[in-house]
Amino acid sequence: MADTLSQFSRHLESMIDAAARSVVAVHGRGRLPSSGIIWETGLVVTAEETVERDTDLALTLPDGRRVEATLAGRDPSTDIAVLRFGGEAAPPAPAFASDLRAGHLAVAVGRAHADVIAALGIVSLAGGPWHSSHGGKIDANLRFDLRLPMTAEGGALVSAEGTLIGMAVHGPRRRVLAIPAATIARVVQTIKEKGHVARGYLGVSLQSVPIRDGEHHRRAAMVVTIDPAGPAHAAGLLQGDILVAMDGEPVTGVRGVYQRLGPDSVGRKVAVDLLRAGAPTTAQVTVAARPHG
Repeated sequence: MADTLSQFSRHLESMIDAAARSVVAVHGRGRLPSSGIIWETGLVVTAEETVERDTDLALTLPDGRRVEATLAGRDPSTDIAVLRFGGEAAPPAPAFASDLRAGHLAVAVGRAHADVIAALGIVSLAGGPWHSSHGGKIDANLRFDLRLPMTAEGGALVSAEGTLIGMAVHGPRRRVLAIPAATIARVVQTIKEKGHVARGYLGVSLQSVPIRDGEHHRRAAMVVTIDPAGPAHAAGLLQGDILVAMDGEPVTGVRGVYQRLGPDSVGRKVAVDLLRAGAPTTAQVTVAARPHG
């Protein structure tokens, strides 16, 4: 038994050491750094929410050197920021993990300045694609039963085989989630090409409100303010209108609207069912691209 545990310990040590060669410390907020993954030569990905400024960024590389970095782009809807840095490139991130199941072992690997930090746990949920509260498409719903230090957020989550699951982030109620490697690859490519990820824009601010739907009550979304240059204003929406459905699908609150405004929605005409002073009406809204910045 002791030999088995010793072998397992040495395996973990080797796996963490290998993953750490592609993990950096990201200096983009106060005194406490976060972590990031060297995605390819000259590019690091990290958790967007931990990059609190657009300038005066730096990285601590695996060899201990501190180098300047610049923001290539960010996508709050998937919690991904991409940073550029010069100089010699560290090894790229390992191969992608696949066929994850609940109960599989996983290790979060981050960096606190020059020091490696790690946390061992298991996959607690391995589900299908989902949308974030800001409407970003996440390719898999991956949750983990482990304690993620703040400095390790944005670092690598790796499988027992040492393959990359994705980027470790804190979700609601401090749950540990992975932004899957497939999602990162898609967002990085878009940021490299365009500098940002396009998002759909209606030009309204909304507030969730209860409505009566037949014999039942549910949530909908009321227009609070309107951008006079936005598509909703052009389509004739008014302050106080209540959005109850989009393209025939019920709106179940503000989040339900934002989830429909992903990159694929830009340029698409949407039929919006409304309640205006209690009377039903419909408007045709052509979704615009959210103004960059």
